[in-house]
Amino acid sequence: MSLRNYLDKIRPNFEEGGKLHAFRSVYDGFDTFLYVPHTTSKNGVSIHDAIDSKRIMSFVVIALLPAMLFGMYNIGYQNAVAAGKLAEATFMGMFLYGFAAMLPKILVSYIVGLGIEFAWAQYKGEEIQEGYLVSGILIPLIIPVSTPLWILALAVAFAVVIGKEIFGGTGMNVFNPALLARAFLFFSYPSSMTGDTIWVATEPILGMGFKAPDGYTMATPLGEIAQHADVSASFNDMIIGLIPGSMGETSVIAIAIGAVILLWTGIASWKTMLSVFLGGGLMAVDPGQMEAGRSLGLNYMTTMVVIIIPQAIRAVLPALGNEFIMLLKDTSLITVIGGKELLYAAQGIMNRSYEAMYPLLGVALIYLVLVMLFTRLLAMFERRLAQSDR
Repeated sequence: MSLRNYLDKIRPNFEEGGKLHAFRSVYDGFDTFLYVPHTTSKNGVSIHDAIDSKRIMSFVVIALLPAMLFGMYNIGYQNAVAAGKLAEATFMGMFLYGFAAMLPKILVSYIVGLGIEFAWAQYKGEEIQEGYLVSGILIPLIIPVSTPLWILALAVAFAVVIGKEIFGGTGMNVFNPALLARAFLFFSYPSSMTGDTIWVATEPILGMGFKAPDGYTMATPLGEIAQHADVSASFNDMIIGLIPGSMGETSVIAIAIGAVILLWTGIASWKTMLSVFLGGGLMAVDPGQMEAGRSLGLNYMTTMVVIIIPQAIRAVLPALGNEFIMLLKDTSLITVIGGKELLYAAQGIMNRSYEAMYPLLGVALIYLVLVMLFTRLLAMFERRLAQSDR
């Protein structure tokens, strides 16, 4: 009996009145993950695509595999470098060591995150949402290899409940769960997320790998730059990813391969991102402007360059200004990946003075002044553009 036939056979148990009706959302979650839903529209004209949100999330997970696989190898590579045994280490030995180090974190992430998703769906009587398929693998990839499993479990629970479910689930959350988990770890357990001792695995695992000298430390290139020290890694190593860092974030090449996969499969599109602003600006220009330019004897290209595009730029500049203000506020997240900015400096003051309130209030005040300043300038600019339309 095929899996499809078996699922169809047990379906009545999960329908209304069935003995397992309370677990309907769990059944639907597995069924729609393994197979495209077979439900169809009852009326009206509808177009259905086999690539639903679960399939999209699956493609994103596939795109993350290069970064994950290289991260496994790099964990073993950094362990061999730390122990001074690189000449004795083999490719497969380093990869298996990294696999053994990363696998428990992936399992904890999925078990805790999906467990909360399943329980939440059961409690609310809704279908299980698919957003955590991606977050479940992203969270382990953006943390250091030495992060304790219990701390990871707390971060996952916080990200799923506070950052996602209380807002209504996938598509309605205002925070990225993976970044929220990273921020939670950074502020709640800073000693497990910053410093020179957390980026390299120094102990053997299941008889694999090597034991590094006691007290071994290794800073990331960003950490060395923040300390105004010379970067020890070569440019090639930084591009390839053979440097200390979060488990899946070191390789530019592996991440670029993932981006190519998303673009090639059509899951991601640079045109979509660019057209949000430029397309909206062009659509905002009155079609009569093109007709007026052509009636003056201008060809299509000249009309676009001289008449249409300048008006489109004027239309999109306010939106771009709003995006700039959003990016300004989001610069506070740079400290999460080791960047040296206002919040990073405030943390340094906190470490020296053991006073948290005033440095954080100072940072908040600086951001408030900057945001209010640019908001006021943007408002003045928009009023000036509105006057030119009269």
